[in-house]
Amino acid sequence: MSLTPSNMIKLGTKAPDFRLLNVKNNQFLSLSEIKGKHGTVIMFICNHCPFVKHVNEELVRFANDYKITGFGFVAISSNDVKNYPEDHPDKMAEVAETQNYPFPYLYDETQEVAKAYKAACTPDFYVFDENLDLFYRGQLDDSRPKNGLPLTGRNLREALDALLNNRRPPKIQKPSMGCNIKWKSN
Repeated sequence: MSLTPSNMIKLGTKAPDFRLLNVKNNQFLSLSEIKGKHGTVIMFICNHCPFVKHVNEELVRFANDYKITGFGFVAISSNDVKNYPEDHPDKMAEVAETQNYPFPYLYDETQEVAKAYKAACTPDFYVFDENLDLFYRGQLDDSRPKNGLPLTGRNLREALDALLNNRRPPKIQKPSMGCNIKWKSN
């Protein structure tokens, strides 16, 4: 495991479009189908990363809390499944069911979507406004495996609350930290 921070791309960046397989129902979904009325949360996660396992419970709670306010949610796994078979789509579907993910879990087989978003780690979070302009990128909160801090989703919740209340993006946006995305070798 290589501890990797997220890339802090420029706020205002347009969300790159995509159409990926939702492992929960074997249907393809596009960004326009996921987009929420007030904004869209795109999370790059995977099955095997201890940082993702640590936040899974809060991801479910957070998405359930904010879906009803008009936000769209999606999780994307872009890892190389040849070298990391635990992240295979079949296993993704099992995790989505076991964790009761209230959002689609998409498989980025070509890794083109992760590259388009400049995703670097799992978990990696992006919040886009109603026009799909980047409003927030960074961490869920300060909790990490074994650091003793409670999972609250504070940073992501503050970003969505600001968006809902027509406030500016949070001034302090800390990078997420986690396992590096497992890129395919050429």
